[in-house]
Amino acid sequence: MATVTQGWQSFRVFLEMIKIEHSVFALPFAMIGMMWGSEAIHGHGWPGWSVFLWILLAMVSCRSAAMAYNRIADREIDAANPRTKMRAIPAGLLSLRTANLYFYGSIALFVLAAAMLNPLALMLSPLALLVTLGYSLTKRFTPLCHFVLGFGLGIAPAAAWIAVTGSLDPRILLLTLTVTLWTAGFDLIYSLQDEEFDKSQGLRSMPQTIGKANTLFLSRVCHLLCLVSLGMALSTFGLGVLAWVGFGLVAGLLLYEQSLVKPDDLSKVNLAFFTLNGFVSIGFFVFILLDKVIPLPVTVIGR
Repeated sequence: MATVTQGWQSFRVFLEMIKIEHSVFALPFAMIGMMWGSEAIHGHGWPGWSVFLWILLAMVSCRSAAMAYNRIADREIDAANPRTKMRAIPAGLLSLRTANLYFYGSIALFVLAAAMLNPLALMLSPLALLVTLGYSLTKRFTPLCHFVLGFGLGIAPAAAWIAVTGSLDPRILLLTLTVTLWTAGFDLIYSLQDEEFDKSQGLRSMPQTIGKANTLFLSRVCHLLCLVSLGMALSTFGLGVLAWVGFGLVAGLLLYEQSLVKPDDLSKVNLAFFTLNGFVSIGFFVFILLDKVIPLPVTVIGR
């Protein structure tokens, strides 16, 4: 009984370590990719329970592996940073051996899910792991690390499309670009709080390289281009009025997010980083779902 209790406590620490709640960022966009892919080949947005559950397992396990590797690779850096020194591994809440077990277990589940979906998903699974795991090392040598993280999340909708269709349609890459730019934009904001620490450790974050003000400007450019890409995606897929309402919601939230943070005032970084971006992804997904349930052609607006 004690062993079971210890195992459950260890698993809870692991979930806290990988911030399982941050799955709200990429997962809704993966579900959108799944719906659009199903629409393309089945004429409706539901691929069936089997495909849905394997996609869900693939997305959660890939992200879990990426976050576990990040915590393992950065354990010494985290221990030196006052903001992160209480994370599970440096704080001694989870042993390195246990973290590695969860890491390799997550990889195994991801590859299994990819294999159960289709041959192309299995063939591309090492590439997905290379991108999502590789991010953790990029901060050591390039300030473009924020865009690598963005791409790691950005491949989610394209991966879900492939999982459903067994092929890659260039149109879904517009949503990949959208998520990449959106994620890079909010990660640039989040990174502002570590500028001094990154300098002391020789880490190549964007704030350490170009300063807070320029990083914040770059974040705003990313979010502007993200909206352009998202608008192109909605137009390309011919979505209806409610999808465009969702676009308006995203635009409003990103504008508010950017207004919260200033180079000399980072007090609202957590609100700008997690809370608002959770609303962006979930809110947009809800409107895309409603657009499928209550289709209102855009032409209705002009009548």
